Amino acid sequence: MDIKRAVDVMIPLDNYPHMPYWFSIRQAIFQLEQFEFEIDNRKSMPRVVLIFNENYELLGMVRRRDILRALEPDKLTAKLPFSFKKIFERRGEPDLSETQYDRILKAIKERAERPVSDVMMPIKTTVDHDDNLVKVIYEIVENDLYLIPVLQDGELVGVIRTVEILHEVKKIILE
Repeated sequence: MDIKRAVDVMIPLDNYPHMPYWFSIRQAIFQLEQFEFEIDNRKSMPRVVLIFNENYELLGMVRRRDILRALEPDKLTAKLPFSFKKIFERRGEPDLSETQYDRILKAIKERAERPVSDVMMPIKTTVDHDDNLVKVIYEIVENDLYLIPVLQDGELVGVIRTVEILHEVKKIILE
């Protein structure tokens, strides 16, 4: 059996959403919506936008849930009897008036203009393009990741998501 390498299963950087740290949360949402992958006849959308500095060095990533959390209008939550989290913890429907709804939407739009660097998470670990599949699996599990950056000569060349790893594991099991 041939040894599978990170480079064999990664999504190349050109095909994955990425942006500089000074771009806005709104632009990160746009990036996430623009990318769709088709791998082995399976369509998938990214969960993460990679964030770079001026020298195109990887700084961190912003997940979809980080974006949603960042959009919660905290200034309004002090004036209103709820937050997004409390809405979902309640039983039944929250009592929201049209005035509150409009104020919340306005606050969300304002918060979407913040830079992604305000909400990005640092990269925990990476793998080398030549690392074998077992090493990639180990790093993903050990660091509780669902995406791991792939480096070649210290530069980011792609990413591997858990969905690609699981697909490769399925091939191993079925062979």
